[in-house]
Amino acid sequence: MTPNSQQSRQPKGQPTGPKRGPKHGLTRRQLLSRGMAAGATFVVGAGFVASTDAAWAMETANLQPKTMATLIQMARDIYPHDHVGDAYYARAVKGYDTPEGAPDIEAGIAALDAAAQGKGFADYLSMGWERDRVDILRGMEDSAFFQQIRGGLVTGLYNQKEVWPLFGYEGESFTQGGYIDRGFDDIDWL
Repeated sequence: MTPNSQQSRQPKGQPTGPKRGPKHGLTRRQLLSRGMAAGATFVVGAGFVASTDAAWAMETANLQPKTMATLIQMARDIYPHDHVGDAYYARAVKGYDTPEGAPDIEAGIAALDAAAQGKGFADYLSMGWERDRVDILRGMEDSAFFQQIRGGLVTGLYNQKEVWPLFGYEGESFTQGGYIDRGFDDIDWL
């Protein structure tokens, strides 16, 4: 080491490089480490939910990010389609992130987490097996909360035009001449 090197001019134990102020929020390292946790599907941060396996994220305004992540998982468990990405489920439940609806959704997710804790899990999201999560949902399927989410998903998920090709649905046919002249019996996707 030469006497003119940067390291020789620094007193021992002093940090090198520019001074940095206090860190706020989530660092890149924290984000990546949370995403690499065993079985993690979502990364939950201050005001956002992101997928660990695809390039999408969503901000939350009224719901807690963990609540939104649980809602997305709940949607996937109610209407499971392995070939439909989480981003479509996230769009389907985004409508619940309103000032009016947030208290009921937070209470419903708290009840869902309490049911999971009753089965020995930390919360609904930490339940690794779909079978265990579906058992919890079956236990609350008569509740107003469950019926609200299930009913909203019918239109929230299946009315997305981007999802239709994944199910082989080409959309309404009237503007394209009807089904008779367009191969109404062409169901090679089945």
